[in-house]
Amino acid sequence: MTLFSKIAAGEIPSCKVAEDDKHFAFLDINPVAKGHTLVIPKREIDYIFDLSDQELADLHVFAKRVAKAIQKTIPCRKVGVTVIGLEVPHAHIHLVPMNQESDIYFNKEHLKLAPEELQAIADQIAANFE
Repeated sequence: MTLFSKIAAGEIPSCKVAEDDKHFAFLDINPVAKGHTLVIPKREIDYIFDLSDQELADLHVFAKRVAKAIQKTIPCRKVGVTVIGLEVPHAHIHLVPMNQESDIYFNKEHLKLAPEELQAIADQIAANFE
């Protein structure tokens, strides 16, 4: 079971933003911007393009709903979308609030946010999730 599967199953604490029967969204604990959220399929699969066409489409539609909640919560021009990361062998989408392109650069220094601040942000995004 991957780290992300354990998070979705509630075995590891997270700052949950949204969930349905097939997907889970939670704040990145090492964010590049406030509101940086990870969206995963609950089905454990390493490579996003190994998802079936329907699973991939459903994941993106769920991510769109999460992105709209982020945009209602975090002042930003857009919510950037990227699929990167090799550390956790579980497909995931990064949603990052952006006011400029450099806001989504992963090579820059990441934010250090207190757990209480992360949870407050997650709660605000969750409240705006439809």
